[in-house]
Amino acid sequence: MTFTGAMTILMYALAPFAWLIAGGVAIFLAIHLFAYLRGYQFSQHHSIVAMVLALALGLSALFWIPWFTNSELGYVDTVFDWVAIIGGVIATMVITFFTVHPLSYLLIEKRE
Repeated sequence: MTFTGAMTILMYALAPFAWLIAGGVAIFLAIHLFAYLRGYQFSQHHSIVAMVLALALGLSALFWIPWFTNSELGYVDTVFDWVAIIGGVIATMVITFFTVHPLSYLLIEKRE
């Protein structure tokens, strides 16, 4: 399969979820903009809660990603399957961390 063929299939698979993806990106950007306007800087704020929550949600992706695709974790048996699910786990961890980190700053900043 060519790269353009794979991208075509991917775009048709994502089309029903385009509104959900756009909404998630808008919320993500709004959180970051609001935190930035309140003085948030990524390198100066450290949140253990954000790291633990990202790790927990990322590891939970091992169970809900196969469920979401109408599969089971037992069906993950090839190297490509493992690479895909580990990529999903890492992506879930990164997105969760970059969403919760500025939120934790906003919650802590309000208390002080």
